[in-house]
Amino acid sequence: MPGFFTGRAMLVAVLLAASAAQGAEVSVAVAANFTAPMQKIAAAFEQDTGHKATLSFGATGKFYAQIANGAPFGILLAADDSTPEKIAREGLGDGATRFTYAIGRLVLWSRQPGYVDAGGKVLNRSDWKHIAIANPKLAPYGQAAMQTLDKLGLTAQVQPRMVQGENIAQTYQFVASGNAPLGFVALSQVLEDGKLRDGSAWMVPASMHEPIRQDAIVLKAAQDNAAAAALMQYLRGDRARAIIRSYGYAF
Repeated sequence: MPGFFTGRAMLVAVLLAASAAQGAEVSVAVAANFTAPMQKIAAAFEQDTGHKATLSFGATGKFYAQIANGAPFGILLAADDSTPEKIAREGLGDGATRFTYAIGRLVLWSRQPGYVDAGGKVLNRSDWKHIAIANPKLAPYGQAAMQTLDKLGLTAQVQPRMVQGENIAQTYQFVASGNAPLGFVALSQVLEDGKLRDGSAWMVPASMHEPIRQDAIVLKAAQDNAAAAALMQYLRGDRARAIIRSYGYAF
């Protein structure tokens, strides 16, 4: 009998270890500008912890509407700090978990080398027909773009030539496809390992717009989710921060 109980205890231990190795899973709503770094972080997170993050990408404003209507996301990685604050205030998430995981940078970008100058003077030219900007009502990077144009005194001049993307990912596609010769996009979309992937860009000075503080928050559906807690901790760790930094974000 002692041998039976010992064997049974060992079996239970093995099953528990196997279950822990499988890990938990959390659904994450990710701001479109953070697509590339989060894909890398999610892969590293699963490798390092055994937990899995299932990712959905889109506009922060649309994610808020979905969350308010009961979408079962576990974490929101927003493109701003006001949406997570609103979510906490409305009881849709845990305000104690909210923190700034990245500070974004805005760039004026063209896929054509040499087209955008280092000072953004191309904005004063009249030989281009369209400029892509994310919808400022939905996308914080669109808000920052409009603030930049206001600061430069160019809003009235540029507005008739604007084409709006639903989010920053669509805005990037307008420029990458050539449908717009230039556009305001997130630095993370055109930078990798600290280098511009292609084209030409003007990095908009941070003084031209309000800081793009990007906050994370655990949502109501995942307050007891082990993977959610682990991911929030992981985002503060050295490996995740090295990836975030390589795409041009600050903290």
